[in-house]
Formats: sequence, structure tokens, C-alpha cells
Amino acid sequence: MKAINPWINFNGNAEEAFHFYKSVFGSEFGKVVRFRDLASAEFPVSEIEADKIMYISLPIGKNNVLVANDVPEMMGPTNENENRSKIAVSAESREEADHVFNGLSAGGAIEGPIGDTPWGTYAGMFRDKYGIEWIVEFDPNDNR
Repeated sequence: MKAINPWINFNGNAEEAFHFYKSVFGSEFGKVVRFRDLASAEFPVSEIEADKIMYISLPIGKNNVLVANDVPEMMGPTNENENRSKIAVSAESREEADHVFNGLSAGGAIEGPIGDTPWGTYAGMFRDKYGIEWIVEFDPNDNR
């Protein structure tokens, strides 16, 4: 398997969320496609949906990509407070874990503060200001 990349659905604020994520991870968008870019006679796009994100990607590290889209209104809203799968970030140091945790949790709700765990890692868990759930962890014994 080459990689597993999380894909998140948003209710029209994917671009805002990804600019926030970009500010924390420091990478550049890989691709941004808006619904208007796909508009055709076979795929009509309403004015309301035209500027929303059909696909956005943000490379993180060497082999990971965070992907998202806005859900078109015709498909109904995404419950941003439902229990979605968490995105797990494996940091390369405690300092990197702190940077990612503190950056992404700003304006969100911390579910488990970052710190030493009983199983020998340094980890924390939170829901960011967009409702996305994250776990940030540094394992000093992981030599991969």
C-alpha cells in the first residue's frame, strides 16, 4: 500500500479550513478544483455552488496528503459535530507535536491535553474549530 490519506467533507468552509491547516503545516496546496471548474451541460453548477471546493489537497510531510471537499447543498448538510474518524498525526519530535497540537487546536476543543501517556508516547487529542477530530502523537521508540 502506497499511502492512506484522510478525506474530509465540509459544509462550504473547506477552503477556509485548509488555509488554517496550511498555516500550521507550512506546505502548499497540491491541487484546488472548484465546482465551477467542472461545469458543463452534463454537469450544471448553480451560482451558489460555483466557488465551493470540489477537491483540495494539502501535502503533509513526505508521503501524506490531507484531502477535502465541500458537500453540495443538494446532497444535504454534513453534521460537523458527528463522530468522524480522527486524523492521526505522527510527529518526529516533541517539539513538532507541540507545534501541530497547539496550532491546530487553536479555537477548538481539547479532548485530551498533550502530554506523556501511560503507554510511553507523548500525545493529545482535540476537535479543531471546524469540528475535525485530531490525535497528535510522538513515539520516541518508533524508529521507522
